[in-house]
Order: sequence, then structure tokens, then C-alpha cells
Amino acid sequence: MTWRPDLTVASVVERDGRFLIVEELIKSQAVFNQPAGHVEDGESIVNAAIRETLEETAWTFEPRHLIGTYLWRNPDNGRSTLRFALAGDVTQHDTRRRLDHGILRAQWMTRDELVGATPRLRSPLVLQCLDDYLAGRRFDLSAMQFIDPQGDLPVRAVAGSSR
Repeated sequence: MTWRPDLTVASVVERDGRFLIVEELIKSQAVFNQPAGHVEDGESIVNAAIRETLEETAWTFEPRHLIGTYLWRNPDNGRSTLRFALAGDVTQHDTRRRLDHGILRAQWMTRDELVGATPRLRSPLVLQCLDDYLAGRRFDLSAMQFIDPQGDLPVRAVAGSSR
């Protein structure tokens, strides 16, 4: 049997000491998470973070740095997640855009508010990524390479690059 973790991204966005957080329904329970989700087939890590942030918050995300990569095994179901956390800024907010299915709302929360909501965090990755960001962990986005499935040339992992 081949082991295959779920490949996901998460966006860490800070504004005035508050972080962009989504409240989402998972199995009828409202939980908190960064804007996050699965990387789609043929999609770069950077573009997945941009897409997921827009779908879940209606904010346009501009990634600036890789915070880190995290491998976590969920003790409840045994599934593993490989998460790439990116830090960046948001620019435009489309207040008319419908949020992704299951997303109750996007909001700005402090770290202390998230710590107080620990039982409602989707996973321990939420605080781990946030704490690594607050500790100053920043890696250049070029540490991630996307190999175009239509060719064999590396594609730089910059926001908006499609080739």
C-alpha cells in the first residue's frame, strides 16, 4: 500500500495584529482555520494558496514568503496532511462574492482569541503556522518549484505565474 498525504496550502495574513481566519463547518461542527485547502491537479502551491484564499474569504491574496511545510497525522482518522503555509498580504475584497461551500464567514482574529478557541481549531497546524510566522520564519517562494505538467522546465513559484 502506498502512503499518500493530502497536499494542502494555508495562507497566513496579518493586519494590525489580527489574522485572516475562516470559520467553517466540518462534520456539523464550526471550526477555525486559516484560509486553506487542497492543491488541485496541475496547480502550483502558490496558485493554490491564491485560489483557496479567494474562494474562502473573497480577499485577493498576494503571497510573499513560505513560512514552512508541515506533516501532520490526524489521530482521529489516521490521515496525514502535508501543508505548505505561505505568508502574504490581501488587497481587493469582493464583498459580493459567495464564499466556498461550508465556509460560514471570514474574520480577523488575534492569536489570543485563537488560543482561547483551541478546542475549535481545525488542527494544531493553525497555531503552529501562526507561531512560526510570529517567530519570523520566512523563506523565499523560490524554494518551491512547480514543474509544468506540459513540459519539463521548472516554473518559478511566484504569484500569478502560470508558466
